[in-house]
Amino acid sequence: MRKRAGKATRTALRALPVLAPAVVAPLAWAGWLGWDQQRDVHADGTTTGPYQAWQVLGLVLTQLAPVYWATARRHPLAAVLGTSAGLTAAAYYDWSDDASGLFVIGVGLVTLGSLAATAAATGTITFARRARTGGERPTVGHLS
Repeated sequence: MRKRAGKATRTALRALPVLAPAVVAPLAWAGWLGWDQQRDVHADGTTTGPYQAWQVLGLVLTQLAPVYWATARRHPLAAVLGTSAGLTAAAYYDWSDDASGLFVIGVGLVTLGSLAATAAATGTITFARRARTGGERPTVGHLS
């Protein structure tokens, strides 16, 4: 029984670098964007929104924490895929009630944008960490 619990724990710990960004992403989406569903109508009749730039910036900055966490543990691919999967799922859930069906294009753009942005962030984090450690690969769990 004890061996089985140890194996389950090891499996969960191996999945954590993917699961943490994948779980944080939709929670951050709900916190920053999920509550704002109304478009702003201007005096000339044009509409914008429903999101403001500060909301999207807050979401992006919030996502940096799990991306850094997974990348610092030498799991950059997990950071990219977990974050993109979580944001894609959140966008799909949030926008799927659109009657025009065009939400699928927006979801695709969220997927591509999050893949590109998190790949750039993980590359920058990895480069910065290697530069700080003198070119040596940091050990797993080392946060210097």
